[in-house]
Amino acid sequence: MRVAITGSTGLVGTALQSRLRELGHEVVPVTRGDLSDPGVLWNPPMQAIRDGAFDDVDAVINLSGASIGDGRWTEKRKQLLRTSRIDLTDFLVTHLSRLENGPSVLVNASAVGYYGTPGDELLTEASPRGDDFAASLVGDWEDSAIRARDHGMRVTIVRSGIVLSAEGGALKKMLLPFKLGLGGRLGSGRQYFSWVSLPDIVEIYVHALTSDIDGVLNGTAPAPVINAEYTKALGAALGRPTIFPVPGFAMKLLFGSELAESLLLNGQRVLPARLQTDGFEFKRPTVQEALNAIFKTKEDRQ
Repeated sequence: MRVAITGSTGLVGTALQSRLRELGHEVVPVTRGDLSDPGVLWNPPMQAIRDGAFDDVDAVINLSGASIGDGRWTEKRKQLLRTSRIDLTDFLVTHLSRLENGPSVLVNASAVGYYGTPGDELLTEASPRGDDFAASLVGDWEDSAIRARDHGMRVTIVRSGIVLSAEGGALKKMLLPFKLGLGGRLGSGRQYFSWVSLPDIVEIYVHALTSDIDGVLNGTAPAPVINAEYTKALGAALGRPTIFPVPGFAMKLLFGSELAESLLLNGQRVLPARLQTDGFEFKRPTVQEALNAIFKTKEDRQ
């Protein structure tokens, strides 16, 4: 297949490009920026796409979106989060719909924030949408992608958990205090943490692309854990103590109350029900296996 990927330079996009090429697919990284640069294919804020950018493409994987955890949720930041997902996807779908021989498949990123923060309730793809900012953000993002069905495309949504990798994302940001032996649980530590290893989320995207599955997939490992369990597993993988809890009020002061409550002090207990029904095999089904694989050498742990 010839596959175009937006957001191709991010953590997941970079790994996914490599895996798809390994499997024999042709990958078109949809780079963004000023179209005066011949290597750039589109400029979403300017509603501009280079002619031919999506020619002869069989499928599009849309991973674009500003990081939800980078900075307080000011009104300006919230607008950026929405624009970089919803407006961009609206623009993309509209463009694809006008192509004479456009792609037949759209795989769109999403997140488990769709479900809000319902405590320890078990959540599957059939669970309802939450009512906080994150739920509104990703729910509206999904709605933008689903419009592609009106133009004959198969649309698959991947609601990803927190991707575990030392190369980027949430784990990389929190590593230093843990490596120094100063890490600990966040708040009560009882909030659920739905995660997925980088190799597994890549395979989930491959599955979404190459199977006939339509609709929503929860892109999470089959064993969500509470924050205290995750903290203990990370300490064990690093060979470090985890005895310094971070109180909730400190998280709110540092990140702002809304972000802290939504992303750090509360969570979701999500199961990948449809993947399990499909017989999908996870490479790293438990958080300890995932973290041990990341920090398998002494150099990785330092």
